[in-house]
Amino acid sequence: MYSYLYPKLYTLFKNGLITRKQVSKDIMSGIIVGIVALPLAIAFAIASGVSPEKGLVTAIVAGFIISAFGGSRVQIGGPTGAFIVIVYAIVQEHGVDGLIIATFMAGFIIIGMGLVKMGNLLKYIPYPLIVGFTSGIALIIFSSQIKDFFGLEIDKLPADFISKWQIYFNNFKGINWIAAALALGTVLISFNFHRITSKVPGSIIAILLSVVIVKYFNLPVETIESKFGEIPNTFSLPSIPHVNFATIQALIQPAFAIALLGAIESLLSAVVADGMIGSKHRPNAELIAQGSANIVSALFAGIPATGAIARTATNVKNGGRTPIAGIVHVIVLLLIMLVFAPYAKLIPMATLAGILIVVSYHMSEWRQFSSLVRTGKRGDITVLLVTFFLTVVFDLVIAIEVGIVLSSFVLMKRISDSVQVRQDDGTGIVKTPESEMLFEQEVKSIPKEVSIYQIEGPLFFGASQLFEETLNQLKIYPKVLILRMRHLSFVDSTGVQRLHEMIKKLTHNGVKVVLSGMNVNVKHDLEKAGIIDLVGEENCALNVDLALERANQILAQKN
Repeated sequence: MYSYLYPKLYTLFKNGLITRKQVSKDIMSGIIVGIVALPLAIAFAIASGVSPEKGLVTAIVAGFIISAFGGSRVQIGGPTGAFIVIVYAIVQEHGVDGLIIATFMAGFIIIGMGLVKMGNLLKYIPYPLIVGFTSGIALIIFSSQIKDFFGLEIDKLPADFISKWQIYFNNFKGINWIAAALALGTVLISFNFHRITSKVPGSIIAILLSVVIVKYFNLPVETIESKFGEIPNTFSLPSIPHVNFATIQALIQPAFAIALLGAIESLLSAVVADGMIGSKHRPNAELIAQGSANIVSALFAGIPATGAIARTATNVKNGGRTPIAGIVHVIVLLLIMLVFAPYAKLIPMATLAGILIVVSYHMSEWRQFSSLVRTGKRGDITVLLVTFFLTVVFDLVIAIEVGIVLSSFVLMKRISDSVQVRQDDGTGIVKTPESEMLFEQEVKSIPKEVSIYQIEGPLFFGASQLFEETLNQLKIYPKVLILRMRHLSFVDSTGVQRLHEMIKKLTHNGVKVVLSGMNVNVKHDLEKAGIIDLVGEENCALNVDLALERANQILAQKN
């Protein structure tokens, strides 16, 4: 009855799907991900305005709960760059205690989302909105690291984006060129070290080199030690935050901001992971694990945690396929904290700034951003740019709220535009293209190696998820798949993105896709998005009969 809430680890053990060979791969992947997570956990904590050990505590405590009790096979949890904006603002206004309480409250909100099955709804958030706020967060992270990147001596930076850059421009004459060289070297190593080996992350090499250089030559740059002092290698005892009604009133909006962003980020990461391994996560189980992780993180004075896309992708690429990899990554971080924490204080702040600059670049989704601006419809471009602008200049929560409202208006406008009134032929019956006939009754014959799917109505950001899930249910792939689009009234940017991903997946599995019956507007949108080039102009037919003729030609060529 409640199987949608079962952790993936439980299901895999119960069904005997964890083999000894896979455990070995998971252990190796967990070790690599743990090493990758170390500098990120420290960097995210510092960028958020808290001490570095809070990032490590969060990665260990929350990371374990997310892997052990989450709804994804490969999700890696911990502090992420997406939270930097929110956490920094909360710390500036309410202090670290306020952040801990807001995180504690957010955990219960996320659990509530999971219990009422909101995980099934959050996946319908439009693609332009996600790209808009993600790119905005990336720009804010980038701007927050300019001080340490150039070694500028600025006592306190404002949270406001524009004010921050005004202070930067007024202080650029005080650049510490040694710090700038270390930061630039970190960026170059992080981007290019994979050319030497992909087994060791470039960020770790950059940290080791910078620590040795700064220590050996006694260079005048700021380090974690000079800014924060010693990094503790012990956990504080869990304590329940003191919460009263006045505190809840003051922190309810920040708590909802953490909960909303954490939920979106975790499910987005889980969806990306599903696409990489061909699995399917349980969104509501994932939300309950994420909520529990944030509650426990707050008890240990940690910061907000969610699914980390970059670390999850690293896990997948290194062979991780079960939650055991995530648990091993936590054990590795715990051992590093217990043994090597005293040495982490030697890391230069400029090096951490360089690492976060690389993180912001990968978060920016600039390719998707530019593609939407070039090929998207006016409504999608408006949602993208407004969300991006509001995230950068004002507030992430406002950006998401306005973005969702704008997306709803755009959707309603498109649906109203897609309604057509057809002329009565005098008999009192309005002629429509609707038909109750099955494919087998309508067309002459369908070869066994050919499947036909018909898309009805608009393929917008809500319906596109159902379309993707329908095609994902294919157990045995046909040799040719005809997508019949005679009743497809319009397709938005999210629909285009999903359609593009599905065609690439089908092509990868040896399936030829033939598009049938597109109207002029739909074909124009698919041409702009490169989908027509992906399937080939020769595989676009005016009607289903011509599509079947083309399918028979493809089968003849294959045979």
